[in-house]
Amino acid sequence: AISDAITPQLLPNIYVADVDEKSIIVVEVFPSPNRPYYVKSSGKEEGTFVRVGGTTRLAGAAILKELELEGANMSYDSLAYLEADYSEKDAKVLCDVIEKYILKEKNINRQVSPHQLNNWGLIKRVNDKIIPTNAFMLMTSNPFQFATVQCARFKGTTRSVFIDKREFGGTLYEQIEEAYNFVLKHINLGATIEGIFRKEKYELPPESIRELIVNAVTHRNYAENACVQVSVYDDRVEITSPGRLYGGITLKEILSGNSRIRNKVIATVFSEMFIIEKWGTGIQRVIDGCRDYAIADPEWIELGTTFRANIYRPQQSTVSKSVSNDTVNDTVNDTLNKSEQAVLELIKGNGLLSVEALEKKIDKSRSTVLRALKSLREKGSIERSGSDKSGHWVVKIPE
Repeated sequence: AISDAITPQLLPNIYVADVDEKSIIVVEVFPSPNRPYYVKSSGKEEGTFVRVGGTTRLAGAAILKELELEGANMSYDSLAYLEADYSEKDAKVLCDVIEKYILKEKNINRQVSPHQLNNWGLIKRVNDKIIPTNAFMLMTSNPFQFATVQCARFKGTTRSVFIDKREFGGTLYEQIEEAYNFVLKHINLGATIEGIFRKEKYELPPESIRELIVNAVTHRNYAENACVQVSVYDDRVEITSPGRLYGGITLKEILSGNSRIRNKVIATVFSEMFIIEKWGTGIQRVIDGCRDYAIADPEWIELGTTFRANIYRPQQSTVSKSVSNDTVNDTVNDTLNKSEQAVLELIKGNGLLSVEALEKKIDKSRSTVLRALKSLREKGSIERSGSDKSGHWVVKIPE
C-alpha cells in the first residue's frame, strides 16, 4: 500500500514489537534526500503534507520549496539571484563591513576580499561570470519585500493600541542593530550605585534580547511572505520568526543544544563576523542571561509555521489595598523567619522570580525556599496569580 500510494519510492522499516503485552506494528520512516514524498494520486502540490504541532497540514508553496532544497542538501540563501547583476561596489562595501565587525569584536585587522565571499557562498562563478546569491543580496541591497523586521511597542499586553512602530529593511546586519536598539529604547533603564560609581542596568538582559533577534533573522524562512516581528508589551518582549522548526528538529532538541542550520550561507557569514556562534549555544546563553537577571526563563512557542520567543519583563508585585511596601513590611515581618523575610523582599521586587532564582538570590536550598513559599502562602502574605509555569507572585496584607 505504501509503495503504491507514495512517490518517490519509500522503503520504511516495518516490524512487530511487543508493548504492554500487546503486539503492535511499527513503521519507521527515515530521512531521505528524495524529499518531498507525496501522495501519488494527488500530485506534489496537493499531496505533500507536514506535521504542525498535533495536526497534519497541506504543505504550502514555501514549505514545499524548502523541502525540495532540504532534500537536495541546499538552502534558499545559497541559490543564485538571477534578477540582478553582481555589483563590485556592493561587494566592496560588504567586505569593508565584515572587516569592521571582526576588528570590533576581536580586535583583529583582517582583510576580506571577494575571494572570501566566493568561498563562503555569497557569490558563485559560472562560466567566468560572477553571479550573486540570495544571501549576497540580503547582505547588500536587499530587494526582498518581506526580508524585514517589524518592530512595535504596544500599550498593555495585547496588539490593540500602538505606541510606536517601525519597519527596518536594509541589510540583515543593519536590521539586527535597528531592532535591538528599538527594544532598548522601550524597556526600562535603571541605575545602581556601586561604591562611588553609578552603574546603569536595563530591566532585561540586553545580550539575551540581541541573541533572540539574531536567531530570528539568521534562521527564518526567507521564502515565506512574512516578516520577523519584534513586539514590546507592558509585560514581555515577543520575537516571532517566520518558518517552522527546520529539518525535523524538535523544541526539546533545541533546548538541549542541538541545532539545524536553515540558511547556511548567512550563518557562515555571521559566524565570520562574530555575530553568531555555530555551536548551538545561543538558546542556552539566552536562558543564562535571564537567570543572571533573576527573571523567568524565556517562553518558546511553536505557532504553525512560525516560531516565537517571549522574555517576560519584571513586574512590580501587586500590593493588596493599594498600600506601600513599608506598610507591608511593618505588618508581616514580625511573624516571619529570616528565610521567609528574604523571599518576601525578593518577590516584592519581582513577582516573576522562579524557585531557582530565589535559591540563588538568598543562597538557600530548594527545600528551604519551598518551605518559605508555603509558609508565606499559609500566612496570607503572598498568593499565586496564574499557573506555576507562567504566573506570578502577588504580595498581600493578611486580613
